[in-house]
Amino acid sequence: MDLRYSRCKTLFGEENFIKLQNTKVLILGVGGVGSFALDCLYRSGINNITIVDFDTFEITNQNRQIGSENIGEMKVSALGKLYPKIISIDKKIDREWVENFNFEPFDIVIDAIDDIDAKVAIAKKTYLKLFSSMGSAKKIYTTKIEVTSIWKTHGDKFAKKFRDKLKKERFNKNFKVVFSAEEPKCKELGSFVGVTGSFGLSLCSLTIDKILNT
Repeated sequence: MDLRYSRCKTLFGEENFIKLQNTKVLILGVGGVGSFALDCLYRSGINNITIVDFDTFEITNQNRQIGSENIGEMKVSALGKLYPKIISIDKKIDREWVENFNFEPFDIVIDAIDDIDAKVAIAKKTYLKLFSSMGSAKKIYTTKIEVTSIWKTHGDKFAKKFRDKLKKERFNKNFKVVFSAEEPKCKELGSFVGVTGSFGLSLCSLTIDKILNT
């Protein structure tokens, strides 16, 4: 008997667990947020996962990113070894890539990138199945993390830039995001795995909730 997912099956139920295993998830960006979303989904029984990133691991990633012991290696390559069965795509996620990529095969899209233009393009193409991460850097309190509509975010400069860009492109559809209204604790890109990881885990939780209730 395979006991790997026995406790997931106990929590979700056998039928719901089958739904999880049959779901196709796309994770865009596997850094401090995306790598934890990947780990959470994989450990919960979702093996049909595709990840997209173009970056390599460097030493400054080691405070927050899963797989970052593999300095100099492509993130998608290193994570592909850690999580067998996932599909890895080594591509830079910019607006052009988004506009040309086929999102149709995926049931859920997780956006964990920082490029505002690309995020806007992702939202316009996938909002019906999208969960998006806002700014997780410069913050230390997990208790400040919230989940809401992109249009109800507040106190997050990154989210405001995203909203403003969506409005400029006359996009007004709704989708959920993970954000924090905590005041930044530094000017530079300081980061804490407690927050960045919790963003990723929140995206995983939203994904599982959507699967179980669809």
